[in-house]
Amino acid sequence: MKTGIAKSFLFFAVLLATFTACKDRDAEKRIAALESKIADLEAKKTPGTTTPAPTIAAPETKPEGPLPTMEFETMDHDFGTIKEGDIVEFTYKLKNTGAAPLIIQSAQPSCGCTVPDFTKEPIPVGGTGYVRAKFDSNGKQNVQSKSITVTANTFPKQSTLRFKAMITPKAGGSAPAAH
Repeated sequence: MKTGIAKSFLFFAVLLATFTACKDRDAEKRIAALESKIADLEAKKTPGTTTPAPTIAAPETKPEGPLPTMEFETMDHDFGTIKEGDIVEFTYKLKNTGAAPLIIQSAQPSCGCTVPDFTKEPIPVGGTGYVRAKFDSNGKQNVQSKSITVTANTFPKQSTLRFKAMITPKAGGSAPAAH
């Protein structure tokens, strides 16, 4: 809204300056400055500032030496049909099939309705661990697809676990949009 008003104001200021002082050098400079401000607004920049060049993340490079490897029994789970308000849980089992101890650093859910838990101690080569997903379907309806991003000392560092559920609404409830 403010941008539209500012653009309109600058446009009329340019027109006024153009008609009242076409031959005046100072007016031409002001017109050029106003046009620059309009271009800045159209580019969604604050006048007088520059937009930094976008930074491109360097691809992750594989570290030297022996590495752990997370091998999950499954990376996708379907809870099937559940009732709105149910709290369901699934444990993703994993094995370290690499050549060094595995350390899970974090497990980030895609939304607040999912609470992850995971093996906190290092998992030795050949050892097993878990990432558990606890999903609260309260306030959710229809098909829900969620994920947990697991970060560990592996290559690549992140793995994504997914689950879905078809949630039937509570009696008398209305269907909100899927999240």
